[in-house]
Amino acid sequence: MLEHGGRLLRAAREHGIAPERWLDLSTGINPFGWPMPPIPATAWQRLPEDDDGLVEVACTYYGAPALLPVAGSQAAIQALPTLRPPSRVGIIAPGYAEHAQAWQRAGHEVERLPASALLAAPPRHDVIVLIHPNNPGGERFDTASLLRLHAALAARGGWLVVDEAFMDATPTHSLCGHAATEGLIVLRSVGKFFGLAGARVGFVCAAPALLDALHTRLGPWTVSGPARHVLKLALADRRWHHEARGRLHAASAQLQALLSRHGLPPTAGTAFFQWCRDDRAAMLHHALAARGILTRLFDTPASLRFGLPADEAAFGRLNDALGEVLA
Repeated sequence: MLEHGGRLLRAAREHGIAPERWLDLSTGINPFGWPMPPIPATAWQRLPEDDDGLVEVACTYYGAPALLPVAGSQAAIQALPTLRPPSRVGIIAPGYAEHAQAWQRAGHEVERLPASALLAAPPRHDVIVLIHPNNPGGERFDTASLLRLHAALAARGGWLVVDEAFMDATPTHSLCGHAATEGLIVLRSVGKFFGLAGARVGFVCAAPALLDALHTRLGPWTVSGPARHVLKLALADRRWHHEARGRLHAASAQLQALLSRHGLPPTAGTAFFQWCRDDRAAMLHHALAARGILTRLFDTPASLRFGLPADEAAFGRLNDALGEVLA
């Protein structure tokens, strides 16, 4: 199993600090999540039904002609490689490592490359996997460039897979509206923007034939009834969407300024996190953890990702800790 953020209980055991005393900045999850309503008993008592309206609400939210709800975008990341014969796959690096592992596990030839290398030349790969905006590198891509890359791949039966888990704060840059064409697959997650990571829900936007094949591979009832109930409401809450985007961008700018004041100017970032490449990353990670602040440590390249503090008290705590560590 690969390492991920959010391992708060493990950190609590290692450092002898109770979980409730931690400031967890190790994930890119929105700390101002969508307010959960009561869940009716029927959502727990009945099997989920595909025709409950969730697909229609999600198509409207994402601007997608067709999509498939899945048990988090992770389910699609693991299943998609099984739907192709052995292929040459180029995957953005650094990036979410589960992509490369899933394609390698399925027997494909995987090459991890910087985004510039994947976009600069005529593709020598059958499949290219990008993360937009990238996690943790923050790269963003021009829509026209992505569509040209897709056209070059699709012309010879290839795929362009775009993981848009962090796209919700900048929805005008999404490729979901183009995903009905063969060979373009867009992954979306509700965990980051809506702060509903525990629901384990994502969506795959793609051509209907591929969605049918993926649905067959994953089987029925991949998304629970309670999660479907909640997501129908959350995806339709346009007022909250607008307010959340503004709040995320403001908090991210505040975090960027705080880190810069302490001599840690972010290398890149999104509305959900800031990423700092620094040779001292491991030292900083452990020093902050000793003070009950959990960050996401990357070894290659040496770097730290900081998620958003939830309020001014949390910003103050991070500020004080960095002042002590970097004194």
